[in-house]
Amino acid sequence: MTGNQTAEGPKHKKDLTRRKVVVAGAGAAVAVGVGGAVAAGAFAGEKSGKAATASASSTATGAEVCYQLTSETTEGPYYIDADKIRQDITEDKEGIPLTLTLKVIDSETCKPIANAAVDIWHCDALGIYSGYESLSTGGGGTAPTDAPSGTPTGTPTGEPPSGAPSGGTGGGGHEEPTDDERYLRGTWRTDKQGRVTFKTVFPGWYRGRCVHIHTKVHVDGEWTDAGYEGGHACHTGQFFFDEESVLASAEVELYSTSTTERTTLSEDTIYDQSGTTGGLLKLKYDKKNIAEGVLGTITMGVAPDETNDGT
Repeated sequence: MTGNQTAEGPKHKKDLTRRKVVVAGAGAAVAVGVGGAVAAGAFAGEKSGKAATASASSTATGAEVCYQLTSETTEGPYYIDADKIRQDITEDKEGIPLTLTLKVIDSETCKPIANAAVDIWHCDALGIYSGYESLSTGGGGTAPTDAPSGTPTGTPTGEPPSGAPSGGTGGGGHEEPTDDERYLRGTWRTDKQGRVTFKTVFPGWYRGRCVHIHTKVHVDGEWTDAGYEGGHACHTGQFFFDEESVLASAEVELYSTSTTERTTLSEDTIYDQSGTTGGLLKLKYDKKNIAEGVLGTITMGVAPDETNDGT
């Protein structure tokens, strides 16, 4: 794949004035079982393609569309271009199983975008990024005196080291990998319905950022035996987790060992507080035992003719 691997700063408040929109989120999802098994039909209750277009035309006219453009964000410093073509990105990393089902649609036509290449990458349960372990600050090693709460005792101050994931903005220029690890990274193709599913673990957190997953959507390229080639990135964004789920994860072994102060969703400098449009995932899990696994779903409305590479 191709793409500019620099990021000058957050661009999470994309101008949407040229489109009048009706927001729609991901559809009904069934509960996930032990190990975060893929839940078939997670979007069964969601309209797509002609059905969605017909629904929109009955209530909208002119420039109105079915979905709002999903917010663009900075790429961040730790993107590695199309390094692993796979759906299961877990490798040997421990953590709460997470099955992430994404749907990519054209925000103007509401039609699913098939054969797009979707990247996701995120830190592990202790805030470490593969490929950049020496630059990741993460947190952990000894049990904290108190578990992370919904209201941190203070907001981190001062400027973080250049390029470190502890950066409060999540921006900064692209960093070259410092190691050969590639866990919790992967790229896969959307199907005819615009859907793609990844198996991973619930991310942890690091200083200055709330819990999140990075993503890119590439279109107009070609799938070959070597992977995905050419095309352009039409969307660069992040997925976010509500406070209830993060607080529940913080009680689970490994996450509970983190000694890093956590930034809440409302304090994050990248998340634009717009809910699903801003990348907030819809989550399903056993509220009494999140350790069994989590199912996350979201529909991304993108503009396939535009280039949004996170710079």
